[in-house]
Amino acid sequence: MAFFVYMLLCSDQSLYVGHTDDLDLRLAKHRNRTYCGYTSKRLPVTLIFCETFSTREEALAAERQIKRWTRAKKLALADGDSTLLRRLALRHTRQPATYIPRISRTDNLM
Repeated sequence: MAFFVYMLLCSDQSLYVGHTDDLDLRLAKHRNRTYCGYTSKRLPVTLIFCETFSTREEALAAERQIKRWTRAKKLALADGDSTLLRRLALRHTRQPATYIPRISRTDNLM
């Protein structure tokens, strides 16, 4: 069984990070307001990142790690910008507000 860590871009431009064992079902629940939590008031949401893990423990550990990151670092991960991700990890600095991610926020990965 596969487990996923995923990141959503919400309509207010905030980011949500979670983990699941059924990505399609979880996305549907976010989009249909089945969850009364954070994303239900920030629809629509767009999937901008997901990664697969072999165990729930690995996925949960990755989720917790990513949740502690700055917004710039999360966006670099979602964009697949490993150079920027390493630089942000080493310097522990915030990316300037002028940073424009490569991912089109209107594209859905699923």
